[in-house]
Amino acid sequence: MRYSKAFIPTLREDPAEAKKNPSHRLLLRAGYVRQVGAGIYEFLPMGLRVLRKVEGIVRQEMDRAGAHEVMLPALVPAELFRETGRWDLFGSTLFRLKDQKRNDYHLGPTHEEVITDLVRSVVRSYRQLPVNLYQIQWKYRDEARPRAGLLRCREFLMKDAYSFDTSQDGALESYRGMRAAYDRIFQRIGVDYRVVAADSGAMGGSTSAEFQILAETGEDAIVVCPQCAYAANVEAAVAQRAVVAADAATTERETDVATPGKKTIEEVAEFLKVAPSATVKAGIYVFGKAPGDAGALVVVFVRGDRRINEVALNRELGATWLRPAEEDEITTAGLHAGYVGPGGLAAGATVVLVDAEVAGAQGVVAGANRVGFHRRGVSMPAAVAALGDRARVADVRAVGSGDPCSQCGAPLKEFMGIEGGHIFVLGTHYTAKMGAKFLDEAGVEKHIVMGCYGIGVSRLVAATVEQRHDADGIRWPMSIAPFQVMLSLLVNSPEGVQAADALYEALTARGIEVLYDDRDERPGVKFKDADLLGIPLRVAIGKKSLEQRKVEVKLRDAKDVVLVDLDAAADDVAARVRTALGG
Repeated sequence: MRYSKAFIPTLREDPAEAKKNPSHRLLLRAGYVRQVGAGIYEFLPMGLRVLRKVEGIVRQEMDRAGAHEVMLPALVPAELFRETGRWDLFGSTLFRLKDQKRNDYHLGPTHEEVITDLVRSVVRSYRQLPVNLYQIQWKYRDEARPRAGLLRCREFLMKDAYSFDTSQDGALESYRGMRAAYDRIFQRIGVDYRVVAADSGAMGGSTSAEFQILAETGEDAIVVCPQCAYAANVEAAVAQRAVVAADAATTERETDVATPGKKTIEEVAEFLKVAPSATVKAGIYVFGKAPGDAGALVVVFVRGDRRINEVALNRELGATWLRPAEEDEITTAGLHAGYVGPGGLAAGATVVLVDAEVAGAQGVVAGANRVGFHRRGVSMPAAVAALGDRARVADVRAVGSGDPCSQCGAPLKEFMGIEGGHIFVLGTHYTAKMGAKFLDEAGVEKHIVMGCYGIGVSRLVAATVEQRHDADGIRWPMSIAPFQVMLSLLVNSPEGVQAADALYEALTARGIEVLYDDRDERPGVKFKDADLLGIPLRVAIGKKSLEQRKVEVKLRDAKDVVLVDLDAAADDVAARVRTALGG
């Protein structure tokens, strides 16, 4: 394609609405996408080329894995979500609408119910299983705060696949097949990623893993063991329990000490001259087990230098919603924010959770349950016993860097990542609720066992840029770049035009995708645009190189320029492209 005929509306300055995330800023600046509204984007020609390449890789690997492509409706009757309870569970996230007869519909945020409805209407016998169906379809979620461009928006392209098996063993076999397919997808795209254990969340089910693309700007924290294969999202991560250090200044019996105005762990630890790890802190939340519940109060105790894992907490409580308690809710429960401890805890806390790491700790500092005081020498086993049926012990702390790996004990390392894919074994979570059954070999009716496998196709476009960019622009992998080669004509002469035209034709004849910059612009402008657009290989024909019958060849990721004979340039460049593609 000739640049002079292309529609590539680049911007010289960063858009005002895209200052934080590199992908948001660069995709807008380079003319790949354009924002229509909050969380709503249109793909321009260059962006669509990248999107289609990602989509193509995903489709090829799904087909290779034996999945069959379908296309499900984006407009879904409410009855299907009502069967599984997700009409209420999704709450305001659903885009809801009514038809002319006032029937309820929604735009599909995901399609477990729709695909299960399809399968239950067709499958009758074990002979029809297993089956794996997938689609590449636009999804719609009314994000309260869409942000970060394509990373979190209201309309996004997703590949969702669903497996249906006769048994849990069969479902695990399908899961392993999809995991292998996902590995091939992310390897072909060309990003640095990790497969991590994950929480299944609102999807339900048990076995779950995320494909996390490593990026400093990612919003997901993951921990990885450098010594073994263990890796997990911090929401699902577990680690060996550390020994909680006792307060060295503590006497044998518990003692209340004045800590006026000291509410945070940092303030208390400094004031009492103890390590934060020798303290116990309280987190106070309100949770409900069904949408619309009035909510109950829970107090959570963890080591003072730990974070509370709210996903693990939510899971332990069996809650459908969870939020930090407001100050008036804390006061109404008879608690004093900043001074809450396990000893003599007011009855307003209907549930008490004690992290397993501190449940056996002796001689620690905790709140004294009165304003301006903390308690030294606290025995956590005695405090938990005194709380009786109100208290239970669970792993609810967040794992982070330095914690001992649960598998081998080596210190874990924490990274930031962007979720690019998520795979689940759902079991009968949906098929039991929707009556999707089959007859086994003995004629016994059983529920179909299900798996779910999602990839954010449009999200992968942005996630790749988050990982692969520099101060000058995007650095596309060869596999998904909109064009493989940028051919830049830097000399305005008949000889130069003739040489560039001939090379353009020769490369195109060899199946190479070329963006031919034939514009009447200064070399500096052309080079800046080439870097901004992120084309992997730049071939330049300038005055000096033309006099030597040479062309300049430069990889986007390299500093050095290589001179190649003009007559051999087409074969040389084509070989470099094929090598980068693994051919």
